[in-house]
Amino acid sequence: MNEQGVLLIQEYGRVELRLRELMDQRGISRNRMARLVNTRYEVIDKWYKNQVEKIDADILARICFVLRCGVGDLLVYREQPAQPRS
Repeated sequence: MNEQGVLLIQEYGRVELRLRELMDQRGISRNRMARLVNTRYEVIDKWYKNQVEKIDADILARICFVLRCGVGDLLVYREQPAQPRS
């Protein structure tokens, strides 16, 4: 903790979604994907725009089933570059 009592968060990287890339390669629209996955357009739109805050494992499984791909094809971990110490 710092002196103000706020925990310092280390930059540990992030998980990125590759749904846009996979859908674009296959020529699948967000409307069609929502129908195929049996979910709302807004859900697929968030996945498509890489704006998902929490991964729903059921939605992830349905997307993998529709696209015939693995979880590793959809999710990519990006490390945060090391910051110089002062």
